[in-house]
Amino acid sequence: MGRLGTNDDGRRPLRGRKRERDALDAVTRAVEAGRSAVLVLRGEAGMGKTALLDHLAARAAGHRVTRGAGAESEMELPYAGLHQLCAPFLEHAARLPGPQREALSTAFGLSTAPPPDRFLVGLAVLGLLTDAAAEKPLFCLVDDAQWLDKVSAQTMSFVARRMLAEPLAMVFATREPPGRDDFADLPGLTLEGLANADARALLDSVPGTPVDDQVRERILAEARGNPLALLELPQDRRDAEPADALGLPDPGPVAKRIERSYLTRVRALPADTQRVLLLAAAEPIGDVTLLRRATRRVDIAPGAVGPAVAAGLLDIGALVRFRHPLLRSAIYRSASLSDVRETHRVLAEVTDRSLDPDRRAWHLARATVRPDEAVAADLEAAAGRAMSRGGAAAAAAFLAHAAVLTPQPRRKAARALAAAEAKLRAGAPTAARELLALAESTAADERGRARAALLRARIAFSSTHGAEALTALLAAARDLVPLDADLARETFLDTISAATFAGRPASGIDVRNIAAAAQQIAPRAANPPRHVDLLLDALSTRFSDGYEAAADASRAVVRALRQETGTEEVLRWSWLASVLAAEMWDDRAWTELSERHVRTARAVGALAELPLALNSRVVVHVSAGELEAAALLTAEIAAIQEAADSGFTAFGTLTLAAWQGRDREAADLIRAGMDGTAGREETGFGVAITQRALAVLYNSLGMYEEALAAAREASRDPWNLIAANRALVELVEAGARLGRPEVAEPALARLTRITDAAGTDWALGTQARSRALLTRGAEADTLYREAVERFERTLVHSELARTHLAYGEWLRRENRRGDARHHLRTAHAMFSTFGAEALAERAVRELRATGDTLSARTGAAPTPLTAQEKQIAQLARGGLTNSEIGAQLFLSPHTVEWHLRKVYAKLGINSRRQLHMAL
Repeated sequence: MGRLGTNDDGRRPLRGRKRERDALDAVTRAVEAGRSAVLVLRGEAGMGKTALLDHLAARAAGHRVTRGAGAESEMELPYAGLHQLCAPFLEHAARLPGPQREALSTAFGLSTAPPPDRFLVGLAVLGLLTDAAAEKPLFCLVDDAQWLDKVSAQTMSFVARRMLAEPLAMVFATREPPGRDDFADLPGLTLEGLANADARALLDSVPGTPVDDQVRERILAEARGNPLALLELPQDRRDAEPADALGLPDPGPVAKRIERSYLTRVRALPADTQRVLLLAAAEPIGDVTLLRRATRRVDIAPGAVGPAVAAGLLDIGALVRFRHPLLRSAIYRSASLSDVRETHRVLAEVTDRSLDPDRRAWHLARATVRPDEAVAADLEAAAGRAMSRGGAAAAAAFLAHAAVLTPQPRRKAARALAAAEAKLRAGAPTAARELLALAESTAADERGRARAALLRARIAFSSTHGAEALTALLAAARDLVPLDADLARETFLDTISAATFAGRPASGIDVRNIAAAAQQIAPRAANPPRHVDLLLDALSTRFSDGYEAAADASRAVVRALRQETGTEEVLRWSWLASVLAAEMWDDRAWTELSERHVRTARAVGALAELPLALNSRVVVHVSAGELEAAALLTAEIAAIQEAADSGFTAFGTLTLAAWQGRDREAADLIRAGMDGTAGREETGFGVAITQRALAVLYNSLGMYEEALAAAREASRDPWNLIAANRALVELVEAGARLGRPEVAEPALARLTRITDAAGTDWALGTQARSRALLTRGAEADTLYREAVERFERTLVHSELARTHLAYGEWLRRENRRGDARHHLRTAHAMFSTFGAEALAERAVRELRATGDTLSARTGAAPTPLTAQEKQIAQLARGGLTNSEIGAQLFLSPHTVEWHLRKVYAKLGINSRRQLHMAL
């Protein structure tokens, strides 16, 4: 790694770089004050990033420093970079919660278990590093971060974003510009070339720098302030004549000129020394023992490495390290293909098959020219090991090599298809398409071609979410019918689900077409049917024949999925099952299924699934009138989105905002949510959800014209799950309040058919209240009473409160003030407890119209808790430890304790035991 100087310890003093040194000093001061700090140093090769990391390491010498680095290589081993960084602290893993400890052990290849969720691994690393930092301030320095394996980079970024109240720094050096890597949005500093005076001073400090002014000026011009170029280019100019400076500066990139300078020096070394350098360049780990074994294998004398060390090109210590990554890449790229293959063959021969099978397989792949089944099988096995550790990108790379080297066409196609699937899982659709083309070009059976078509459709849908992709998914499902009945039914269900989110068709195909095709040609379900079969039957009937026709099938699948079932089924199908439960107005099943979905996702660390589960749970809480609990979950969703850099639209947040009823704030939030769905796969679904939220908000505020417009839009597509049916309720109310029976009565007719088919207290209570809004006299009174009685038997307390309000308003207009006050007070008390501000204020206005007044609250309000503080306080009150709270909220235990101290101060208490009363 290139150094920019020589002090007593061999380092050169930094020239200039005041801005950068000040930033690093600020990092050190923050950590010494007990706070975390993050910084990303960005700049082209040779710009001095490594020297700055060395400067920080020296500045932090009294503390604990751990270093890691990415290695340029075609071999991506999952979590290799992270393991390098965390290895000194693995003894702290024993103090991690069980799921985190197991995930970390699996990721690092120390135990065998199902593939760990990468965010659970991130939590484990966060706990590991913050625990180590609690003993002594810790500085984690990562060089060449652009070459970290993908999952290590993602995990380090996750940890950097979740640090707060611990003496811990993470500083990365990368060549990538801002916005081009996993460290985007972290605090960063881009390095520019040295100022002219500093560049001259650095050049003059290099022994053997040409004394001729013209030569020196040319070097300065070519280096463009790049410190490494200023150190290396003079090596080529020691014997330069003054006339050499008369030519124009080399216009090529600085990095290329540095590489050429390095190669000039390498080629001046003995032949055996050059061979040692190529062996070291081809071995990405820097394994000293392996390099020694390799030199013995090819009969190179041990002293052959000496000239390279003496020339300052190579350092042999605990690891083999080149002077700079550019030197290594220059040596490797300039070698002939035959020399490269021979080098990898030697390295494969000296790599232990039992201790390091993956590295051996990779070297064999690079050494092999012709198809070789044994090598391909080794690569396939390496892919399996990588996948078991959560390394989809590494598995894809191994499988891609295996496919190329497979001699038998059918097996080649199967491996290429598996590689393409892995590439898609790893988020590389372009690479997946290329491998898919290889699979399709080789001989494959009919089932293989059908699976390839399915994958091509999934790739297309992941990229465009358009009608053409839906058409391709449907075609793939059709083709699979005679070949793989179970996969065909799963594909039909996936296609229906995708079409549901996509909403109204752009052209030619919509969810009804897909459902009809599933009904007509999907194979019969297994006996007994799987849950996926029950879901497919219910949804295809729902979209082909209508709500009423699907009622029995929907109830059946909800009933089946409420029974004990496997973890994978809970994670895969709970969202659809809870949607159907809500569609059937089954509040208890909806509550149970959504709660189990969240519980299971948390228990197994399925953090990619958790936002969807939490989102459903938010809406359940809102319906139950538990707006504070819903708000706590929305804060958790936001934490996951920040940690995972997820674009998931939290529709539950919009529903919560509507019920909170904070006028412009809520409307702006809901509209922003709708804007955020534009061009995304959930466009149709999202429009209906957000319009329905707006309708709820406007009805709460008494803005009935606006509510009418929003409810019409939300209910326009009857095929939209949940949102369209719920929007009918808002449409009836807005139409009734405006005296628009031509709008309200058709909406009530649609709502009646649906609620009659559901037949639950929730459904029939909603129907009774909606009918009462359009009815007069004793019949209206009877309907309101029925609605209250039915809602009292449900868990949807928000609808009960709304019914008390509507009934109280009707009673006041009937001049029954005493009866009206009872229902209006009940409504006000419920809405105030919920935190539904607009509806509570509406109840107050109605009470005043009856001559009633509400007593004002007295006493100074305490300093309010933030959403995160409130969430932490509630979890602590529930008995969770700091580690358990941190695991749920993606925080370190130390950060949780820091937040709790702030909570105690705001509430005027000093312990957890007092939280129950204070809250």
